[in-house]
Amino acid sequence: MKLYCLSGHPTLPCNVLKFKSTTIMLDCGLDTTAALYFLPLPLVHSPRLSKLPGWVSKDGAVNLEKELKECSGRVFVDSQPEFCLPEKELLDLSTIDVILISNYHCMMALPYITEHTGFTGTVYATEPTLQIGRLLMEELVTFMERVPKAQAATCWKNKEIQRLLPGPLKDAVDVWSWRKCYSVQEVNSALSKVQLVGYSQKELFGAVQVTPLSSGYSLGSSNWIIQSHYEKVSYVSGSSLLTTHPQPMEQSSLKNSDVLILTGLTQIPTANPDGMLGEFCSNLAMTIRAGGNVLVPCYSSGVIYDLLECLYQFMDSANLGSTPFYFISPVANSSLEFSQIFAEWLCQNKQSKVYLPEPPFPHAELIQTNKLKHYPSIHGDFSSEFRQPCVVFTGHPSLRFGDVVHFMELWGKSSLNTIIFTEPDFSYLDALAPYQPLAMKCVYCPIDTRLNFHQVSKLLKDIQPLHVVCPEPYTQPPPAQPHRSDLMLELQPPPMAYRRCSVLGLPFRRRYERIHLLPELARSLVPSEIKAGVSVATVSAVLQSKDNKHVLQVSECSVQQPDELDPNLSDSLGNTECLKCMIFTSELYGHILHLQTEDVLIQLEEDATHIICDNNEPLRTALRDLVLRFLQKL
Repeated sequence: MKLYCLSGHPTLPCNVLKFKSTTIMLDCGLDTTAALYFLPLPLVHSPRLSKLPGWVSKDGAVNLEKELKECSGRVFVDSQPEFCLPEKELLDLSTIDVILISNYHCMMALPYITEHTGFTGTVYATEPTLQIGRLLMEELVTFMERVPKAQAATCWKNKEIQRLLPGPLKDAVDVWSWRKCYSVQEVNSALSKVQLVGYSQKELFGAVQVTPLSSGYSLGSSNWIIQSHYEKVSYVSGSSLLTTHPQPMEQSSLKNSDVLILTGLTQIPTANPDGMLGEFCSNLAMTIRAGGNVLVPCYSSGVIYDLLECLYQFMDSANLGSTPFYFISPVANSSLEFSQIFAEWLCQNKQSKVYLPEPPFPHAELIQTNKLKHYPSIHGDFSSEFRQPCVVFTGHPSLRFGDVVHFMELWGKSSLNTIIFTEPDFSYLDALAPYQPLAMKCVYCPIDTRLNFHQVSKLLKDIQPLHVVCPEPYTQPPPAQPHRSDLMLELQPPPMAYRRCSVLGLPFRRRYERIHLLPELARSLVPSEIKAGVSVATVSAVLQSKDNKHVLQVSECSVQQPDELDPNLSDSLGNTECLKCMIFTSELYGHILHLQTEDVLIQLEEDATHIICDNNEPLRTALRDLVLRFLQKL
């Protein structure tokens, strides 16, 4: 059993598990932090951005004025923002059988995987994960397509040039793997490959069964159990034990795992979500009372539901009930509607409201009373209905694209206004860098409800997996706080750590396999009792292993001996004019023989041989016997 790590971001994972001849991708998160190296995309022409000077090296040897711009001592790429994709060269992604999605934030790279690698498998996700993931992808595409950039910047990526650039651009890694955003056609094609599953619903692939469990983090978010008859792997990603709007985390099913793969812990382990909500409300109220506006860069689903609920309770008590809230996103309307209709995926308290009937979230009442208004963009109705002071929720949290760019340019020059960061995915200082100098106040209230190190240590003590596998940063204190040993995983045995491009051999060996007896073979057995309640019988049979299933068959009728092959088939296979064969050798896959005329693959590995052909059992059997004959000679 092997684990391939394709992502270096602990909360945006992409791993591939090879388990009993099944290749399973665990999430496909998209690292959008690469966008921070780019200039913002303004919806309305920005004189400030357009007048930024181009970058030239101090000695004048490197001139990239058309690609790079300087702003307040930093250098940014003047091109459409790009994203860091999961690693594509570590293994052949066309061999992936299934992709398991844990939550909608961890599926944003799906179109890059399914549309550009030869992927022919199936993607499994819950309905809220699929529908909200679709919204986030469509929103991202819209943000990019409505502000097209004529030029693409590539010269700066040259290694010899990049090392001459000022930081942090010169320290950016894997820049040649960065890609522009996908298209809406690629989104639709990728999501057409998704098969919906419900919690505790079991899906079978040969000898491997996968089951999603509620992780408690977001609507429809899942942890996954991957098991055979005698082995069990748990995948825990983006989980929460706090009482928020999703169903609570299912923990008991994670017990007795041979291996537990752990990702997606909180990015801000020292910040308490309740405390951050309190700071958010108090800073918002202070700004509104002073006559300023509040800008909240956010995703269009997730924490925004909790923020609106918190403000619903807070604003009236603070005598700010007349302050308008604006939610601006191409998918704002759909996001608010989806949160109300996925009742079975909500916590019990919100589910019970549906049957009263009452809307589970209070933003329905805010909309009815015109306290919350939502718009697809700043153009159209918003421009005529907009009044200040107000609170605006809009994307993107990176401040590089989306309607948030317009509000940064509009409100950034006044110290009355405040921007409040609640999403933990981006460094707020890096996000603000291309807007400097900035007069508006900045407040950092990151709200991350995922498991912290204390919670996960208690969870692991309760469920007691034999081995834990996790990202390398979880095994050491944060670089900025090297004395904080409480902000890392300390386990016995120590967890196995991985980083981007790691390949881990997971620490257990297959000990048993379940074998089925054909009825006619079972009838021929003559058990002998050796002690009370225990009988044994000798078996003479042929073991057939196919599609990860093992069957004992009566030896006389189950297989032809190598010398008794169909003469016509043997002649065809032995004739070099009829048989075209291509041989590939790989450290990861062993030797692969491609029989082109029959379109058959024979994969020879260190401890297994696979013969892959389409519904041609005589050919498969004949090839198997030939391979056995040659192995005996060797």
